[in-house]
Amino acid sequence: MIKFLDLHKINARYHDAFQLKFQEFLNSGHYILGQGVTNFETEFASFCGTKHCIGVGTGLDAITLIFKSYIALGRLNEGDEVLVPANTFIASILAIIQAGLKPVFVEPDIQTYNIAVSELEQNISSKTKAVLVVHLYGQLADMNAIQKLATKNNLLVVEDAAQAQGAVYSDGRKSGNLGDAGAFSFYPSKNLGALGDGGAVTTNDADLAEMLMKLRNYGTSSKYVNDYLGYNSRLDDIQARFLSVKLAHLDADNAHRQKIANRYLSEVKNPKIILPLCADWKSHVFHLFVIRVDHRERFISFTKKHNIEILIHYPIPPYKQKALSHYSALQLPVTDRIHNTVVSLPISPVMEDQEVDYVINVLNGF
Repeated sequence: MIKFLDLHKINARYHDAFQLKFQEFLNSGHYILGQGVTNFETEFASFCGTKHCIGVGTGLDAITLIFKSYIALGRLNEGDEVLVPANTFIASILAIIQAGLKPVFVEPDIQTYNIAVSELEQNISSKTKAVLVVHLYGQLADMNAIQKLATKNNLLVVEDAAQAQGAVYSDGRKSGNLGDAGAFSFYPSKNLGALGDGGAVTTNDADLAEMLMKLRNYGTSSKYVNDYLGYNSRLDDIQARFLSVKLAHLDADNAHRQKIANRYLSEVKNPKIILPLCADWKSHVFHLFVIRVDHRERFISFTKKHNIEILIHYPIPPYKQKALSHYSALQLPVTDRIHNTVVSLPISPVMEDQEVDYVINVLNGF
């Protein structure tokens, strides 16, 4: 079986370094917001090119706390509208709602799967105050066009960069440094994944960073002094130490993903399979390699028969989920088309050439 993602094999490469980091953690005697978190925050801010990085509990918390911080700072008000791609993972939507804001679902570009700029402009109203840009599957959105539109309409731009760690925009800036704030997830399957949950926010806004540090830790400005109704959402120190180890290898791992993606794009030649569009190799780190097929169930059976593990990201669009049933009357044909036909192929930094050969040969025989 060719696994979709072999997390054990990915992390086994760092066994000895992880052991050392665990001993350092155990010996430190400081297990919450310790030196491991401080070091990683400094390293990840430097990696992204931002002034600040604030470690939090999850990627969902990262987005939620950005919006909660903007509300606390008076830059957003509860009930404000946030534009968000309709085909994203539901966490993007949940964060907006849990912050007390209103999501406005925007259709994506069918070729890149990222939010369509033309659709963005059509959905701006007097209540629109922010855009949550999702760099879906690892490809950066059209940030220059989005930022121009945001500036024109006085909108905040927040990046959901959970799937795009290390992606580089055409002007050299990295994900997390392309808007007012960037949210990251370190869920184990991400390009930079922890051995548990974890997240972070990057920003160049000192006021936002200060508010985030308060809200993530019960709203405290100093011990037992609570200025705000805060939360308990702190990046675990042990996970931060593991992430520091893996961060040093992220660019190389992304390059391996790009190499595999290049082979898929150049060697898969089957008219039944619609390949993704990659406009700029540096801007796509291929957290997922997503194709579209019209007869998906037959394709899944075919790949399973040939011992290739594939996944669907995501079978049900957020607005059709039971939890968001009050949005079910929306008409989003492009989103529906994507969710009904997408399939994610195996891709990872430890996938070997012969495995890629096999997948390509099988796909060409479908």
